[in-house]
Amino acid sequence: MDPHILVVEDEDALSTLLQYNLEKEGYQVTVAGDGEEALMLAEESTPDLVLVDWMLPKLSGIEVCRRLRNRSETRNVPIIMLTARGEEADRIRGLDTGADDYVVKPFSMTELFARIRAVMRRIRPGLAEDKVTYGDIIIDRVAHRVRRDGQEIHLGPTEFRLLDYLIQHPGRVFSREQLLDAVWGSDVYVEVRTVDVHIGRLRKALNTKGQTDPIRTVRSAGYSLDLQ
Repeated sequence: MDPHILVVEDEDALSTLLQYNLEKEGYQVTVAGDGEEALMLAEESTPDLVLVDWMLPKLSGIEVCRRLRNRSETRNVPIIMLTARGEEADRIRGLDTGADDYVVKPFSMTELFARIRAVMRRIRPGLAEDKVTYGDIIIDRVAHRVRRDGQEIHLGPTEFRLLDYLIQHPGRVFSREQLLDAVWGSDVYVEVRTVDVHIGRLRKALNTKGQTDPIRTVRSAGYSLDLQ
């Protein structure tokens, strides 16, 4: 069963964006537009994690957090607070009320997903699966495994990191220098052409059954993971 996340956000555009991206990552998502609705939904079906905005109609995110912590059914549910209030005093108040983490708006989805995984690993490790799917490619960061079209793909450590980075930014073209910094690190000296060698190995591993090559070479620019 996929983890169930309750999103409590009164800004329609943001709640829609959160729901779309979370479902794309494999989570089940329920959305509440105010604090009272959030408590009602949490009582009907206990979520695995709650994302709650601080400023909400009817009941504030702080009050929602406090009441969830006072209920035996939701006392141990991880809570991440989303807010534009980034002052230290506000962060302390949110954490003291029972929030497990605090994300200040505006935030990137990549950061939010990382925080969700970190909270789940720390509090509910059984829900901390970390898988990303792109087309017929599935990468499991926890098990350090890759599958394509149901078949396990054996990759070396560098090829795994390379695929992991590309799959986080599908369609985006990266230069060799950018890939070197992201995968090898900026403090390690590696020849730029080394990227070509590892891209070649990654291609060979991913295309063992004659599938469409998911890695696009853009002349004079670099490489992109692109199944379109």
